[in-house]
Amino acid sequence: MDAIILAAGLGTRLRPHTESTPKPLLLVQGRPILDWTLSALPSCIDRVIVVVEYLGQQIEEYLKSQRHIAAAEVVWQGTTQGTGDAVRKCANRLQGGSFLVLNGDDLYGAADLAELARQRAGLLVREVSDPERWGIAFLKPNGALEKLVEKPKGLQPPQLANAGAYVFPPDVFSTELQLSTRGEYEITDYVSAEARKGDVVPVRCNFWFPIGDVSAWQKSQTLELSRLMQRTD
Repeated sequence: MDAIILAAGLGTRLRPHTESTPKPLLLVQGRPILDWTLSALPSCIDRVIVVVEYLGQQIEEYLKSQRHIAAAEVVWQGTTQGTGDAVRKCANRLQGGSFLVLNGDDLYGAADLAELARQRAGLLVREVSDPERWGIAFLKPNGALEKLVEKPKGLQPPQLANAGAYVFPPDVFSTELQLSTRGEYEITDYVSAEARKGDVVPVRCNFWFPIGDVSAWQKSQTLELSRLMQRTD
């Protein structure tokens, strides 16, 4: 099974630390964020594609030295036109079957990723008390995903936030993405299209830690990660 890791961003909210180091290579407890991610991938993942652009040569060099996944390569995004564009740039590199997609600057629990990988189509979600900060998952009566709404106002907490980790079926690229109001191609449009076609399973994760700014990065240095992010399957 393939996994795509999205790692092309500028890491603007982590400056000045990202001026010479790409965000996925910032150290957390002595290891790059990307190293933690690779070590947490389930054993069914035998190939990783990392989408890069900003300071991407550093990530490419890191992948040559890592020992978690035998087959790892980069895809250069070129003009960065959003997360949906980053995923579709990998379409001709995928080997077939469902595939994982992960944000390259978030920390995920290994057990949660293993459960996600068992689905044909799904996403990780987690309850949050501040729904206006996140993309929120709304569910169908059968518990499958109905839709994602970005940073909705006026919802009573808790709500289920989209954690930015997905599994897509191989036919996902039959959906033609349209530019969003932000002028980007959004990965969430792929998710919404799959939800209209059939069931997208929301997998409630036990651990998710997005490293969005300097304070979150600093907090990550004190988390108990070894047990949560160590592959056990």
